[in-house]
Amino acid sequence: MEILTYRAFTPVPDDPQATSGNPAGVVLDAEELDRAGMLRIAADLGFSETAFLTQITPDSARIQYFTPRDEIAFCGHATIASGVALARRGAGPVVTLATRAGDVPVEVTTDAATLTAVDSLVTPLGGLVLDALLAALRLSPADLDPALPPAFVQGGNPHPLVFVGAGALERLDPDDGALLAVQNRHGWDGTVPVVHRLAADRFVSRNPFPRGGIREDPATGSAAASLGYYLRAGSHLPVPARVHDRRVSVGKRVGAEGA
Repeated sequence: MEILTYRAFTPVPDDPQATSGNPAGVVLDAEELDRAGMLRIAADLGFSETAFLTQITPDSARIQYFTPRDEIAFCGHATIASGVALARRGAGPVVTLATRAGDVPVEVTTDAATLTAVDSLVTPLGGLVLDALLAALRLSPADLDPALPPAFVQGGNPHPLVFVGAGALERLDPDDGALLAVQNRHGWDGTVPVVHRLAADRFVSRNPFPRGGIREDPATGSAAASLGYYLRAGSHLPVPARVHDRRVSVGKRVGAEGA
């Protein structure tokens, strides 16, 4: 068994002083671990997610993802990190990872990886569920972007997407306990992306994640894929398109528990 740490979504993946991107644990040849052992390692590492790979071949592997709290079906940035780790072992150029959400093909090199997310379903988000979610986020209906209605995306992980107007991201201060209760009530294992549209193809976001055992996830491939599905399904931009998403910086308070 080999325990590695990577930073995904960063231009300097091998810089030990790097603070960009999103850190992930990658555990290769994890056959000797049971569920409790995987959870223990994920909690010890303290990252938003750690990936555990078994049944590794040159073009495939089985992968499980654990937050410090529990197992989840899928994680984008830990998949990217796992792809690079496998490529550095000689795998590729395409590795198919068997996840709880389905098979995920990943194009891999020793420096980068590109995944193709599983199919997703987009449904409206409203009523009492939206009311409870906004209250937990400490947002009001006036904060919402009327051009991009809230929605629920069920893909690799379930994500409720909340689109807000200017200024709402910077003052976002969720009630972690209330938000965790909402996530637990509805079984939302993924982050809760709160997104602001800067331009047709540019977005900024924050990703509260109390169900994962941290305040916020710095960057998340699963939520980014969900955003893409939402924009395509609602014809919110012409396709094909390349969408740019970045996390808004709001100081030390944000993400301190997950640093």
